[in-house]
Amino acid sequence: MTVTADLAISLDGYIAGTDVTIDNPGGDGAEPLFEWIHNLASWRERQGMTGGEENRDSELMREWFDATGAVVMGRMMCDTGEEFWGDNPPFRTPVFVLTHRPRPTLVKEGGTTFTFVTDGIHGALDRAKAVAGDRNVDIAGGASTLRQYLAEGLIDELQLHVVPASSARASASSRDRANSRAVSSRSGWRRRPSPPT
Repeated sequence: MTVTADLAISLDGYIAGTDVTIDNPGGDGAEPLFEWIHNLASWRERQGMTGGEENRDSELMREWFDATGAVVMGRMMCDTGEEFWGDNPPFRTPVFVLTHRPRPTLVKEGGTTFTFVTDGIHGALDRAKAVAGDRNVDIAGGASTLRQYLAEGLIDELQLHVVPASSARASASSRDRANSRAVSSRSGWRRRPSPPT
């Protein structure tokens, strides 16, 4: 099992626009960050739609869906995505939502359940690993959630889809960088232990 994070990022290091709200889930100016994924055949299939582009990006997205056995996300990501994802969210796996506001488990169609975890990032990750089997656990976001897992050294692989756009006022994802050594890989980078001192 591998703990992954897979997200789109602008050239200047942002993963969302400004003013993210329930009614504005990606934030102002975020359309370029997400439109590429919404046009992929593999993404559209998971949303119950037809058509879309069948290309290497679509293959990578399909591989991500197939390899992921559980997802961890922050409460804001869940709250802003809940209406957009509808009754049959694309995850088709258990999703563990980090929160300070408990809520009963939300059961959706297609195998997606949202379990609201109040005991922190380690508790959510432990629960996700327990149900993922030999499949991956993905840290889906948002930026604050990603930073917390990176700072604790809990992400094994990070795949960034760099979108050729910039947003000088968007939600920072890379301002607080974790102390990690990285090596190139097909999927972005992999954390490896520092050599013994």
